[in-house]
Amino acid sequence: MNDTAWLGRTELLVGRTRLEKLMNAHVLIVGMGGVGSFAAEFVCRAGVGRMTIIDGDVVDPTNRNRQLPALATTHGQSKAALMGERLLQINPELNLTVLREFVMPDRVNSLLDGEPDYVIDAIDSLTPKITFIRAAAERGLKIVSSMGAGARLDPTQVTIADLAKTYNCPFAQQVRKQLKPYGIRTGIKAVFSPEPIIKESLMMVEGAMFKRSAYGTISYLPATFGAAAASVVVREIVEL
Repeated sequence: MNDTAWLGRTELLVGRTRLEKLMNAHVLIVGMGGVGSFAAEFVCRAGVGRMTIIDGDVVDPTNRNRQLPALATTHGQSKAALMGERLLQINPELNLTVLREFVMPDRVNSLLDGEPDYVIDAIDSLTPKITFIRAAAERGLKIVSSMGAGARLDPTQVTIADLAKTYNCPFAQQVRKQLKPYGIRTGIKAVFSPEPIIKESLMMVEGAMFKRSAYGTISYLPATFGAAAASVVVREIVEL
């Protein structure tokens, strides 16, 4: 029999019936960086019983200012593997699938074959992100997508809205533009911040997978985005 004593505070808040909905749900999270790693932790701690996490990257020293698996002792190690170990330490009974791979366009459909109840998109590169959102939308899967968390400092401005209603976010603008030819304009929940970006924090990135540039980041902003994304998933699963 499953040990659910550790979820006592969650049950106290949402009730047994809603807690069981979480325990029977399957959530897929793609991207174990600053946003996705925290989203995964919060989803796990909420009591979701089945999770799939995907990331092909390894920890880089520059990740330590914002990413949960990034420690001085984990440089060069798989983010997905590290997060998998952490999630199972939180809930040893978690039904967990860990996929150590980048989201390549020709793999997206197979990655979604598990038909999750909810998808969290925490991909920070445009091409894989568009491919992933499009595939999830065409399958009718529920998805919440993280927009740009970099170049900002104010966590109180983090907002959840339909992708069509995002503003003041250059990354969201690009996502909307790229999805438009596929007829995807609404129906995608997005986490974004309308806080004006600090343009001076932009840097070019060479040799990165599908990525040409990146903005400076602060420790708490990606985590706040992850918390917001996790809240969408949890609240919709329990119907609150």
